[in-house]
Amino acid sequence: MKTVLISGGGIAGSALAHLLHRRGLAPVIVERAPGLRRGGQAVDIRGVALDVVDRMGLLEQAREVRTRMRGMSILDPDGNEIGRSTEATFSSGRLDSADIELLREDLVRLLHEHTRHDVEYLFGDSVTALNQDADGVRVHFAHGPSRTFDLVVGADGLHSTVRRLAFGAEERFSSHLGSYVSVFSADNFLALDNWQMWLQDGDAGFGIMPVRDNAELRIAFGFQSGPLDGDHRDTEWFRERVTDKLASLRWEATRLAKAAAEAPDFYCDAMAQIRMDHWSRGRVVLLGDACYCASPLSGQGTSLALVGAHVLADELGRAGEDHRGAFARYEERMRPFVELNQALATENAGGPASETSVTRAKNAIALDS
Repeated sequence: MKTVLISGGGIAGSALAHLLHRRGLAPVIVERAPGLRRGGQAVDIRGVALDVVDRMGLLEQAREVRTRMRGMSILDPDGNEIGRSTEATFSSGRLDSADIELLREDLVRLLHEHTRHDVEYLFGDSVTALNQDADGVRVHFAHGPSRTFDLVVGADGLHSTVRRLAFGAEERFSSHLGSYVSVFSADNFLALDNWQMWLQDGDAGFGIMPVRDNAELRIAFGFQSGPLDGDHRDTEWFRERVTDKLASLRWEATRLAKAAAEAPDFYCDAMAQIRMDHWSRGRVVLLGDACYCASPLSGQGTSLALVGAHVLADELGRAGEDHRGAFARYEERMRPFVELNQALATENAGGPASETSVTRAKNAIALDS
């Protein structure tokens, strides 16, 4: 049985593990975090990605935990409402759409529950070196013993370790989009009832949405900036800068800054895209944000991860021993879909892409080749 190490236990990695197991391969997931990662923004399953989730047997469960927004308010810098909608929100698009918005952590949990009995998970560890030969890849880990796998998949995000080890420095592939985003949770101090609030104040702004039956808020705070010098894993360095920026806002500055300072799930990273000429090298292949990150500005990162996992598993399942052919066909099928979805992030600077563009991009691939 062909063994596949997947670096990254998020959406892309967990979906791929499930789909590979169904096709007779033996996936193993290594995840740097000690367990399932908590926190994160609401994500969208759109278009053809809904068919992937349906084929995995998770569509109804995903619908059960979807957000239930009634609409949104748009505020001026002083907190006065200057617009509202009961038809759409900036985070999910049209509220009458068949697309599903849910918390990232809920989708990861569903995927983990669907795979944990069939897939080996190595939590609290990470890849440190890859040595390929004609028969496999010898993988060295930060904590566990070295092991040999037939294939290795880097599904480890924007700052992929597997990409760096197999392809080179991140700077060769990353394109900064001129801003950063921070996501964190807080008590529902605004008493929002399935209603979002969006505000822009100069070069910074935020969206706030209630979750967990309105008991909790998820706050997504963005600010314009060139590349910052801080290490992307230095949470406290970013927390200090985000807290300072929030404290300078005109509306709810004190409570927002306090929430960022105290949030146990605080996250901040650059808005960036990854663009590569090739997604595989030998027995190593990349998936999701590791090779075609579209950035949260596209609203399509989750759908790209799910569809990419399906296509890669499909090709590997049919390839037998020809992994190179499988990788080439995976890239050939996915690349046009990726390019359309990456374009959504830059179509409308400072705002969402048009509904027409989103509809076209989210459906621009066939699951069955």
